[in-house]
Amino acid sequence: MTFARLGDPGAEIPVLRHDGAVYDLRPLTADIDGAFLAADGLARARAAADRGELTALADADVLRVGAPIAAPSKIVCIGLNYHDHAAETGAAVPAEPVVFMKDPSTIVGPFDDVLIPRGSTKTDWEVELGVVIGATARYLSSPEEALAHVAGYVVSHDVSEREFQLERGGQWDKGKSCETFNPLGPDLVPASDVSDPQALGLRLSVNGVERQNGSTAAQIFSVAYVVWYLSQFMVLRPGDLVNTGTPAGVALGLPDTPYLRAGDVVELEIDGLGRARQTLVQA
Repeated sequence: MTFARLGDPGAEIPVLRHDGAVYDLRPLTADIDGAFLAADGLARARAAADRGELTALADADVLRVGAPIAAPSKIVCIGLNYHDHAAETGAAVPAEPVVFMKDPSTIVGPFDDVLIPRGSTKTDWEVELGVVIGATARYLSSPEEALAHVAGYVVSHDVSEREFQLERGGQWDKGKSCETFNPLGPDLVPASDVSDPQALGLRLSVNGVERQNGSTAAQIFSVAYVVWYLSQFMVLRPGDLVNTGTPAGVALGLPDTPYLRAGDVVELEIDGLGRARQTLVQA
């Protein structure tokens, strides 16, 4: 079973996908948000489906696919979290996670257009494992506690403008928070259905040419460690999104590879979490 949100922006319908059918979750919740996740909504929805209490959503196949979670209070990102990505950018392997924030309003659907900012010359791609928090994480005592606070996992595209990020004052957030810069989904896969978040393949192509092909096994800091670490500095709340870093293959690390331009098509996928596709357009 996976969870998604279908419909026009701002009017998405929460749904559960199971065995080829799409079930309307509105009898259980208005949306897939922090309140739903905090109230054990994923398990309650699964139980309702098992009891045959949910109704199929008509015309689900023609509806736009939105981001699978609504309005997180924050997006927290981890930079340089793969050995090969640190190497390709000439950065030292960090002793502690590199943390930056991303504007939550950057989230769009997995098949929505991505806008190239005005004045941009270095819009770049980054496929990432997104971690959705399901229970408040505050001063966790060890990484071993962390995964119990995860609701599920998503395909996340941490689009980045490298000039804004690295050459305009050194503020990473400026290169990460441009409009539409975090396509998400298609589905939220419950943590209970992902046997090992450190054994997931990630792939990304641009215009049909593979650029990234890695595995979360190569992360410097595991999902559990990242969630534990972040909880020492901030409160992670249900519905929050944590982007856990990208493997090698970004344009920043490939000197002869062009950055994204209007008309380019980016396709990305993570094992067991689904596929996404975005077209770049000029803002």
